[in-house]
Amino acid sequence: QVQLVESGGGSVQAGGSLRLSCAASARTFSNYAMAWFRQASGKEREFVAAISRSGGSTYYANSVKGRFTILRDNAEKMVYLQMNSLKPEDTAGYYCAALWLSTEVVPTTPARYKYWGQGTSVTVSS
Repeated sequence: QVQLVESGGGSVQAGGSLRLSCAASARTFSNYAMAWFRQASGKEREFVAAISRSGGSTYYANSVKGRFTILRDNAEKMVYLQMNSLKPEDTAGYYCAALWLSTEVVPTTPARYKYWGQGTSVTVSS
């Protein structure tokens, strides 16, 4: 069983930055691919970013590419999402997700992920 706890959400003006954190309880954290998803009110959950077990490969949704960066610290069992140049359309609940994998290939569909955090809210005002 893996527990994930997100933090770092809040309210910011357009153009601002936030850094989301996700603390994991997994004993072998380095065996898990990690990802961030988001869900805006009335919309389906969508992929934001993912990172391979080693951190060597990262993947981004086109809508956040160049503005967001996903990072992980396997020693601290942490995953981060650095969000810059935020836009009002980035407003959503952000969720950290984990999936045990034996490879470096990382899925980007939410249905593939077994473990989820409770989410942290991000509001970007214009």
